[in-house]
Amino acid sequence: MHNVSHFWELIFGTVVALLPMINPLASAPTFLAITEGDSRERRLEQLRLACLYMIGILVSFLIGGTFIMNFFGISIPGLRIAGGLLVAGIGSTMLVGPTRQPKADDPAEAEARAKRDISFSPLAMPMLSGPGSIAVTIGFTSLATHWLDYAAIILGISVVAGITYVTLRLSERIVLVVGVNGMNALSKVMGFLILCIGIQFVVNGVLGIVTDPAVVRAIRDAALVK
Repeated sequence: MHNVSHFWELIFGTVVALLPMINPLASAPTFLAITEGDSRERRLEQLRLACLYMIGILVSFLIGGTFIMNFFGISIPGLRIAGGLLVAGIGSTMLVGPTRQPKADDPAEAEARAKRDISFSPLAMPMLSGPGSIAVTIGFTSLATHWLDYAAIILGISVVAGITYVTLRLSERIVLVVGVNGMNALSKVMGFLILCIGIQFVVNGVLGIVTDPAVVRAIRDAALVK
């Protein structure tokens, strides 16, 4: 019988790992900028589609993660270390680097505004489901050994999408209430959490290598030869 507590732990773990990575609060100003001039109905329609696309993108990488790893010969510890380094880099940039403010003459920003449909790009990808969240999602494949595990992770992704939708739906009020300084402070807090998650991924990867039976056996044999 599948462990029910493990099912809920996977849901909670997915939400905790992905939410700081996606960071909908930090995306609020950009979302308002690229939907400037749209009616509220149009803006919400684009947001709904973007959240659905985000779920589709992350679930695709979750399900196809094992195939990708086997095809390229990537081990679980190697994936954790690589993903951890990527995630930690994103977190450290958010923590110590200046928050990038969109410029009025930014070509990418202007192109995003000019596009009729921004729900998939740039809203769903790379804003909501970028390299960091994809790396975290693929990393969860190492924790899934049963179809219920995949169902729990997908539920966690859906919860994050729901939180993202509500946050960006209220983005106008949030930006007005929190202000620029408050958004910068929240971004740094999220950056610290992301940095911690990345470091933990690296630690888990190194422990996976050190405790691998083949590695332990090789070290023991080398010690006996000496």
